[in-house]
Amino acid sequence: MKLHPLTGTLLAAGVLITGTASALTLNPLEWWKPRGATPVAVADSTAATNAAAPAPVPPIAAQGRVPDYRTIVKTFGPAVVGITVSGVHQASLEEQGLPPGAGSDPFFQFFRGLPGFEGRLRGNPQQPFRGQGSGFIVSSDGLVLTNAHVVREAREVNVKLADRREFSAKVLGSDPVTDVAVLRIAAKNLPTVRLGDPARLEVGDPVLAIGAPFGFEQSATQGIVSAKGRSLPGDAVVPFIQTDAAVNPGNSGGPLFDGSGNVVGINAQIYSQTGGYQGLAFAIPIDVALKVKDQIVATGKATHARLGVSVQELNQALAESFGLARPDGALVAQVAEGSAAQQAGLKPGDVILEVNGQAVQRSGELSTLIGMAAPGERVALKVWRDKAARSVDARLGGIDETGALAGPAAPEGGQLGLAVRPLTRQERREAGVEQGLLIENVGGAAARAGVEPGDLLLAVNGKPVASIEQVRSLLAGKPRSVALLVQRDGDKIFVPVTLG
Repeated sequence: MKLHPLTGTLLAAGVLITGTASALTLNPLEWWKPRGATPVAVADSTAATNAAAPAPVPPIAAQGRVPDYRTIVKTFGPAVVGITVSGVHQASLEEQGLPPGAGSDPFFQFFRGLPGFEGRLRGNPQQPFRGQGSGFIVSSDGLVLTNAHVVREAREVNVKLADRREFSAKVLGSDPVTDVAVLRIAAKNLPTVRLGDPARLEVGDPVLAIGAPFGFEQSATQGIVSAKGRSLPGDAVVPFIQTDAAVNPGNSGGPLFDGSGNVVGINAQIYSQTGGYQGLAFAIPIDVALKVKDQIVATGKATHARLGVSVQELNQALAESFGLARPDGALVAQVAEGSAAQQAGLKPGDVILEVNGQAVQRSGELSTLIGMAAPGERVALKVWRDKAARSVDARLGGIDETGALAGPAAPEGGQLGLAVRPLTRQERREAGVEQGLLIENVGGAAARAGVEPGDLLLAVNGKPVASIEQVRSLLAGKPRSVALLVQRDGDKIFVPVTLG
């Protein structure tokens, strides 16, 4: 049994080349803006983003007509860039200690979006690598947006424009939580994209992706928005745009255009069981990216708020048991000690219905609303408790050093970095186990070792566990390493986790 919101493998979209072998990381497609006879107005943040306003563009998509993709590519293609990186990866001790063949095991394939996992684990711990991705210019004085995973660990970053000019780029900052990075190149009067409003996208709207898949520059693919607000494992903050536009290795960081030629997202991930494109791609909404960009430009980094609860999805049976007519909201399963949630008086069993007046229909939406707020910000929560609604005010904390959200689904278990809860009777029956804990979120050492959300934790150092207290007791002696017995898709495997 796989207790993931999604099955298969999520891969970051870039091209990673380690040594002589190539490992491909893939980035998704973005959405499209249809229907308007005139271009959508640029959001207020665009004025600050673009040093010089682009020349007026004639309407690209008329009412009821197919978008003019040719005009979009001609007009905004020059603002799409190719990115090449090089650097050295420092393999960790636990990575160096993996047994031969571990890199080809499906258990290890989803490691922060790097399908070339095995190529970077063997031999010398200093592993040189080269990689490719895409990006786009948002300011005529050289500000470029791309994915954080494209420039991760890079020592040299090179940006190639559509006119074949090349520039060495400075990484102003990157945010692994949202997978957004901001680059600066020393150039003036550059072409820029036009920014749109993802909130106006609807499922079925056409979209266009431009990037450098497999290093083929200025390649365009089209599709439609197939879903909105997707919450993916390990990326709880971002409400991804799901599309069926074909994106491949090298598309990471490239723009997703709507039908009017406005950028509405950044291609970031794909859903795949083979490592290749299979019809589902995911893009970071541009409004999320711009918030991160503004913080990085101002301070060199991005910060995210923390509430300090682990939440789970409601179903109809749970909703009825709590006296709710509909299974809307985020059910609080656990409250972290000393967190903003505890100080605000939240309790397990509470259902969070609204944040600052904005409805929370699914548990993943809470992660987005909290994660994109600022640490120290006060939020008004509408909470369902004892079959009645009540108001709760909370002052949010910050995110931890590992990059794991300390807000919804915050990792528990100390330096191990796990957020867990006991299995229900039905889950135990379906999984064929007598006891265990469901891993709802992973950060820190456990994430580095390859543990994933949705895994079942059955034992620590050979001792069965059925409660959070048992895990904490086994870690009380502060061991330097532990062996976790994990079950995934019916298979059991011990995972060594280095703590000290």
